[in-house]
Amino acid sequence: MDHTEEIVIVGAGLAGLAVAVGLHRKGLSSLVLESSDTLRAAGFALTVWNNAWRALDALGVGDSLRHHHLRLQAVVVSSASSASLVTKLPAKEHEVRCVRRNLLVEALAGELPHGTIRYSSKVVAMEDSGESKLLHLADGSTLKAKVVIGCDGINSVVSKRLGLKQPTFSGRYAARGFTVLPDGHGMKPEFKQCNGEGFRAGVLPCDEKSLYWFFTWSSDGKKETIQDALMVKEFVLGKVKAAEIPEQVVEIIEKSELSSVASAPLRYRSPLDLLSGNICKGNTCVVGDAFHPMTPDLGQGGCSALEDGVVLARCSGEALCGGGDGEGESRKVEAGLKEYEKARKWRAIVDLLLVHLCWDLFKKAATGFCVW
Repeated sequence: MDHTEEIVIVGAGLAGLAVAVGLHRKGLSSLVLESSDTLRAAGFALTVWNNAWRALDALGVGDSLRHHHLRLQAVVVSSASSASLVTKLPAKEHEVRCVRRNLLVEALAGELPHGTIRYSSKVVAMEDSGESKLLHLADGSTLKAKVVIGCDGINSVVSKRLGLKQPTFSGRYAARGFTVLPDGHGMKPEFKQCNGEGFRAGVLPCDEKSLYWFFTWSSDGKKETIQDALMVKEFVLGKVKAAEIPEQVVEIIEKSELSSVASAPLRYRSPLDLLSGNICKGNTCVVGDAFHPMTPDLGQGGCSALEDGVVLARCSGEALCGGGDGEGESRKVEAGLKEYEKARKWRAIVDLLLVHLCWDLFKKAATGFCVW
C-alpha cells in the first residue's frame, strides 16, 4: 500500500522552502521532495526588493540575511554607446539587497524540522487516486498526497498536470556569475547595469568581498545555449569588450571562478496563457516558477516566489491542517487554495505584462540604456 502524506511540496527551491516554512510557522508539517541530492544554490544571487523582505520577515529569516548583505543605495544608469551617465536613481526609500542564493536557501531550510526535505526524490508524473494524488518518482516508487503544491520550476510536472501551457522562449539568454575578492572590491553599494544594443550587463555587490554579475542578450533567432562554463565566460568577455563596457566590469568577470559561471535561455509564461489557465485545481496548486516564470527585467522572479509561499500559508493554513474528514476536508482544502489563487493570479499577470513592457521599451530605444 502506498504511504500517504498530508501535504507534499514538490521542489526545494525558493518557492518550495518558503511554502514549507510558512506552513511550519502555522503549525503544519509537510514533506518536501527535492530532485537533487543537496540544496540547490544555482543562480548564485538574486536582487531582493521590499516585497520579498516582508515575506522573509514573515518567515523569520529576514534579519539574519540582512546581517550578511549590503543595502544598495542607488541604481546608476548610463549609455553603453557613449559611456555617459543617463540617470542615477536613489534607492534609500526601498530596501534592496543582492542576496547570495545559498545563504537564502540555507536560512529557509534551517527553519524546518529535520527530515522535512527528502532529497534524490524527483517527481516524474502524477495522477488522481480517489481524493488524493499519486506521485510517481524517478526511482520507481510512488507516494500518495492529500495536497500537492508544485514548486518544481519552469519544467514543472505539476503545472503540466493542471493544464498550464509550457513556458515560451523569450528570444534572449542570460549568463550569470559570482566573483569573490578576498581583499575586498571597493565598490559603492549600488546596482550598476550596462545596457546597449540588444544586451544588458550589470554588477551588484552582495557584501564587501563578493559581487554578482549578469549579462543578457538577444539571440536574433539563433540558438546560442552554452553549457560549458569556460565557453560562457569567454563568450561574455568577448561581448563586453566589444561593447567597450567599463574595464572594472571586465575585470570582475575575468576573476570569476568557473564553478560560479552559468548560462541559460530566458523563458516566461504568457499573461494570456496564465489568464486562461489553472494555477490550482482541487487539492493541487503551483507556486513560483511553476506558476509564473518570468524574465529578470523586473527583478521579481524570486521575490514573487517568496511572496507566493507566505500568501499560500496564510490563505490555506487552516484548511491544510486536515480538519474534518472525507468530502468536507476536500472542500476546505479547495477553498483555501482558491483563496490563494484569488490573491496571487492577477498579481502575476500584471508582473508579466510589465516584463513585456520593459523589454519592448528597451528594444525600441535607439542606443539602449546602460547602468553604470
